[in-house]
Amino acid sequence: MWIGSPLRGAFRLLSYLLLTLVLLPFHLFALAFRITPVIRWLPVAYHRIVCVILGIRVRVHGQPSKAMPTLFVCNHVSYLDIELLGGLVPGCFVAKAEVATWPFFSTLAKAQRTIFVERRSSKTSTSRNEMLKRLNTGDNLLLFPEGTSSDGQRVLPFRSALFAVAQLRRDGRPIAVQPVAIAYTRLDGIPLGRYWRPLFAWFGDLDLVPHLWQMVCLGETEAVVTFFPTIDIDQLGDRKKLADYCFQQVSFGVQSANSGHPELLPPARGAA
Repeated sequence: MWIGSPLRGAFRLLSYLLLTLVLLPFHLFALAFRITPVIRWLPVAYHRIVCVILGIRVRVHGQPSKAMPTLFVCNHVSYLDIELLGGLVPGCFVAKAEVATWPFFSTLAKAQRTIFVERRSSKTSTSRNEMLKRLNTGDNLLLFPEGTSSDGQRVLPFRSALFAVAQLRRDGRPIAVQPVAIAYTRLDGIPLGRYWRPLFAWFGDLDLVPHLWQMVCLGETEAVVTFFPTIDIDQLGDRKKLADYCFQQVSFGVQSANSGHPELLPPARGAA
């Protein structure tokens, strides 16, 4: 069943394209001349404005880690996760290698210095080395350890192999790891249930373009982003225990937000 306004969708897409065409040259210039403050913070401003354009109200619980670098580990529901997280945390995303082949979006991903992870075992060491390099130079990493997107109802198991980078030590101390949960909870103020959540969750064999068009035609959306306290590998012993701990935290955050019990989450910071 079709819902939403095609006129609203066209206006949002046009606004998004204009914003991207205006800001992308400034970011590429900053990359070329290694202007670090612009490289780190222009994408944050860009993603926040995109959320406004798309009518996404982001409600934040907890506090993002101030330590740089931090490895942020989050569940993955939709391409919209990039806008939500990118508007709250300066850093580089870790994405599956297929994203590097997508028209237009691959250009944006590369501009934000996204690390593309190959699923083939022969290529994983290259991806891991690049992740270690970014952390070692002080860049935050934003990681979706499920390895794919879910339906937004539950969190898929985290791949512990992706947590190997948490073993890196800087100045003798382990890297901070922060679990983050994303949930899309309301549409025009009405709670989303199991039936309506796929309007935002992009998963399985859903085609990108029709899903994107339907989404931009919708009304105002509320998303809940929860930052849990940071942890490190020394506190838990190994990467498998770290992956399991983060999975439990993120699962709790998603379930609490979806069930309408935000009082169970860390204190709210308000809306971004």
